[in-house]
Amino acid sequence: MPTAYATHTSFAEHDIKTYQHPEHAGRIQAVWQTLDQLHLADEMLSLSPAPLDRSVIELAHAPQLLDMLERIAHQEKTVLIDHDTYATPASYEIARRAASAAVQVTEAVLKGEANNGLVAVRPPGHHATINKAMGFCLLNNIAIAARIAQTKYQLKRILIVDYDVHHGNGTQDIFYDDPGVLFISTHQAPFYPGSGHISQTGKAEGHGYTLNIPMPAGQGDINYAAVFEQIVIPAAQRYQPQLILVSAGFDAHWHDPLANMKLSLAGYNQLTRQLIELADGLCDGKIVFVMEGGYDLQALSHGVANIAYALLERDDITDPYGPAIDSSEPDIAELISQIRRVHQLEG
Repeated sequence: MPTAYATHTSFAEHDIKTYQHPEHAGRIQAVWQTLDQLHLADEMLSLSPAPLDRSVIELAHAPQLLDMLERIAHQEKTVLIDHDTYATPASYEIARRAASAAVQVTEAVLKGEANNGLVAVRPPGHHATINKAMGFCLLNNIAIAARIAQTKYQLKRILIVDYDVHHGNGTQDIFYDDPGVLFISTHQAPFYPGSGHISQTGKAEGHGYTLNIPMPAGQGDINYAAVFEQIVIPAAQRYQPQLILVSAGFDAHWHDPLANMKLSLAGYNQLTRQLIELADGLCDGKIVFVMEGGYDLQALSHGVANIAYALLERDDITDPYGPAIDSSEPDIAELISQIRRVHQLEG
């Protein structure tokens, strides 16, 4: 079976014209260009998403958020929702199409039409909470896809891994009381949006199903590998998910202008392939990667291409940057031990 791939030309139309915003159309255009240059798009099953119905979006979001986005759609100007999140009159329809891309690929995997999937979208989604657009995000693409997997396909255990450099506060918010989703986030801390503490582990029936890994600046390939080996993988194996969804942000790359981590594309590739191996062992290979952040165009576009290589079971890796110039990393052994204790991964 093929690898499903969803994107849409409209994703370049969500763009602020008055100044160069970090989350701009050039991001998705760079991804398209790299996938085309490497002939990777041709190797995947391409899906063309239509805008998602409001009733589906409301599986993850409150009506007041959608009402606000609809009001903006009827205006003739770009609106700043907060100091760094914008919406144009076209953005709500584009965001509905981005969420639809995540849903379409997830459904293709769950219906057995594809082995796995890649979703190349913008605006990104993981900061969008139940009732708030923020952090460049309007709708939470990966959360909506997970809700479809739960409601339409009756999945009881979904793993969401978020390796964007920022905490996926929106995804956490949506599933904080839900044991049907194990949410694991690696992120720089302290950093935007200020959430993602070790003590945030879920509430009510969802207690223990949110696993945050807040990492001080300067982490690179070695410490990310340790975090995956000692926390992410054992937590996933204990949970036994039926589907793995990945919020794939490439802003933890050492050349990213907005963050302070030291992952290389080779390091990212290792994390990606470990998650695919996990899916092969735990849920018949059912895994979908959804594009989130990443603001260096080379790191982002080649990072997405490396996901495609891995999903297509090719050993290739593309890396125009190589390893971090300064490869030193802080000691996080105590942080790893603390998280293992909190989540009872010891022994």
